Order: sequence, then structure tokens, then C-alpha cells
Amino acid sequence: MVDNKQILLEQIKADIVNNNICPNLAKQATNLVMGDGNINADIVLIGEAPGKKEDETGLPFIGAAGKFLNEMLASAGMVRSDVYITNIVKYRPPENRDPKPEEKEAFWPYLVRQLDVIQPQIVVTLGRHSMEYFLPGFKISEIHGQPKRKTFGDTKIVVVPLYHPAAALYNGSMRATLIEDFNKLPKIIDILKNEKENTNYGSTKTR
Repeated sequence: MVDNKQILLEQIKADIVNNNICPNLAKQATNLVMGDGNINADIVLIGEAPGKKEDETGLPFIGAAGKFLNEMLASAGMVRSDVYITNIVKYRPPENRDPKPEEKEAFWPYLVRQLDVIQPQIVVTLGRHSMEYFLPGFKISEIHGQPKRKTFGDTKIVVVPLYHPAAALYNGSMRATLIEDFNKLPKIIDILKNEKENTNYGSTKTR
């Protein structure tokens, strides 16, 4: 039996193609890279855009940065199949350049739809490009690893901004920071679940 969430996610993918989102990117891309992992995950990790390996395979975070991401998941007692991984921009920008503001803006509604379907406990932004959309006005150097509560429409979400795994490939001191921040995620999940249980318990008692 096909999960209803999977059907909804496939529809988002079809809408991106049918609505011809970022045609200049689509024209030179091999694959539309939607996401990968557990569609019932508590954690959704969001990067900026696919790279060369991701474009070739259609899967996010499978290059060098992806290997480090797998290491961080393992250090926090998780594997890729425990989480869902995606990017704001779903096509690879030429020469791996940074995604442009208008490209992020074009894909943003489809990312929000993905989150509405998956309904994670936590959104983890990887790097400043995804953080800026969820937490505008902040600097990643000042708030990395700190959970922030945000509301998007009817959806309330906790956003945890982290440095991009690729940053640690070029900066050894950032590697320890990223791992330390990543290891906070299971504890944040536990806190949120306890809050939810206590809220439900409280609402039952007041009836």
C-alpha cells in the first residue's frame, strides 16, 4: 500500500516540473533532487542546493559533505533512514555556485508543502542559505545549535540552525562544533515530545 504522504510528495515534485520552476536551472540539470529518507521523520534536514553527485543520482547529500553528514548522524545515534533530507533549491546551480535569492524564492512554497506533508518535530537548516529563509535577520555564527520556535501559516515548527557540513571539510575547527550541535538534536526531540505529552495530558484533565 502506498503511503498517502508519498503520494502528496510525488504531487509536489510533479507540480515543480509542470509549473516550470527555475527553467534555466532545470535546462542544465540532470535530475530534480526532491529529497530522501523517512517521510515520517521527526527531523528534516535542509541544505541549499544539490551538487554534482546529487544531480547525477537525484539524491541529496551523497558527496563529501554527505559522508560527513552520515558521520554526524552516527555520532547522534541515528542513520539516514531516521531522517528526511532535502534542499531549498531542487536543481543544481551551474558550477555549484550559490543559489540566487530568486531561485530560493521560487522553490520556497514547495519546500513549505514538503514540511506540511512530513510534519517533523524539528527542521534543521544546514548553512546560511536555508537558515535565512526560516530565521531572517539572524547570524548563523551567533545562533547555531540553538532551537527557535517559528510559525508558518498554521504550522508551528522548531528550527535548529547548523553550519553546512561542507564548511567542516575546509575548516577543521568547525567539525567539532558541528558534531557538538548535531548531538543536541535527540535531546531537543525528547523535550518536544515530553511537552506534547504534558500538553495532551493537561487538556484531558481540564475537560
